[in-house]
Amino acid sequence: MRAIARISGIMFVMSFNVLNLDPRILSAVREAGYTEPTPIQAAAIPPILAGHDLIGIAQTGTGKTAAFTLPMLTRLASVIGDGRARGTRALVLAPTRELALQIDENVRAYGKHLPLRVATVFGGVGEHPQINALRAGTHLIIACPGRLLDLMQRRYADFSQLQYLVLDEADRMLDMGFLPSIRQIVRSLPPKRQTLLFSATLSKEIESLTHEFQHAPKTVQIGRRANPAETVTQLVYEVPKSLKPALLLHLLKDPAMNMVLVFSRMKHAADRIARQLEQNGVRTATLHSNRSQSQRLRALKDFKSGAVRVLVATDIAARGIDVDGISHVVNYDFPMHAEDYVHRIGRTGRAHAVGDAISFVTPEDQGELRALERFIGRGIVRKKAEGFNYAAVVPHVAGDHVHHPQHHGHAHGPQRPRQSSSQPRHAQSGRPQHGGGRAHQPASGNREGGNEHRPVARPQGRFRRFRPR
Repeated sequence: MRAIARISGIMFVMSFNVLNLDPRILSAVREAGYTEPTPIQAAAIPPILAGHDLIGIAQTGTGKTAAFTLPMLTRLASVIGDGRARGTRALVLAPTRELALQIDENVRAYGKHLPLRVATVFGGVGEHPQINALRAGTHLIIACPGRLLDLMQRRYADFSQLQYLVLDEADRMLDMGFLPSIRQIVRSLPPKRQTLLFSATLSKEIESLTHEFQHAPKTVQIGRRANPAETVTQLVYEVPKSLKPALLLHLLKDPAMNMVLVFSRMKHAADRIARQLEQNGVRTATLHSNRSQSQRLRALKDFKSGAVRVLVATDIAARGIDVDGISHVVNYDFPMHAEDYVHRIGRTGRAHAVGDAISFVTPEDQGELRALERFIGRGIVRKKAEGFNYAAVVPHVAGDHVHHPQHHGHAHGPQRPRQSSSQPRHAQSGRPQHGGGRAHQPASGNREGGNEHRPVARPQGRFRRFRPR
């Protein structure tokens, strides 16, 4: 997506060269193959360089990370000098490990010509390198709220010299219940600082909370609030719940579905989907919070390289996925929250590329589908799969009840005991046994975000947003 400016009715394509970035950062941007900023970058970089607090709202895949990374690095370059200056000057908070690692990758790429020290802080890995980085006054820290707050409470962090705070995917962090942790972290930071919030969606309720963290922020909004990317073709396949495994396998016969991201609502369901696909010859990996950090990194690496064709993920774990070339996103389980739908389908059609978003909708999902269509302001095309027998008796899908060896660590961890066939079918499918089809979050063991302090439970109800108590 290009940034186009108008002067006296004449349009021209904007270049990074006119944005007053540090020459060393410009060099790194060119080496990364970029010459033109995206609209969110062109709109956000000037006010950030001018020192303003900022709220940045743009669709997923439009370059929000570079929109705050490039100007922040430019401002840091003049502060750290030759790199010998100590003290943490910038803190970026992100909701998941994957997103923190993605930001770290961007910072290191764009700041590679600077004497910049960078570290990540999140759960699921050893804390000693993170403690050492905090004690050493690393210039820029990229962290998830839970682990960072834990180390701050143990007095390992010194943010007395902090100048820049970034809340990335702010809507998701608040929606996940991290607001209390974020408040504690922010209270420990110098009040005189520049604070930036970036998100794909930002509700009016969450926007009102920015007054706690920001001072007279500028707002940059690219596109309609919470509008899915225009380059994504959205389709709904209405299907009985029992036929979803067979329909997914049927659709995957199409060779055009060559890089597919499948979303499952629950972690154990993601593992089951992956087993079924692997048993039917489809190379598959999984991504959710029960996977170790090394397993998650391996899954992403194999998906990016094409070693696996399908990646099955849950919503929270997928927030760090920034992979070019995803051909299709499949909502195997229809999302309970409209914002999740926007984030899910934003994994394809990134940076003005085209992609398809397919949603499986059962009779129980019709209410959520209608609410989503009201939220995005348009209907979604219904489609029937050619050659698929919707009236078929529930078929046996290989891998659903058969124990089999692990396949080189992609989709499989240690297998859990199968549920008794005497249990209700909805319990086996990941549906709750109460609550009208809502996904029930157990008290422990099957909740995303396990690498962090246990966040406040998400409110139940149709498309209800988090509100602090």
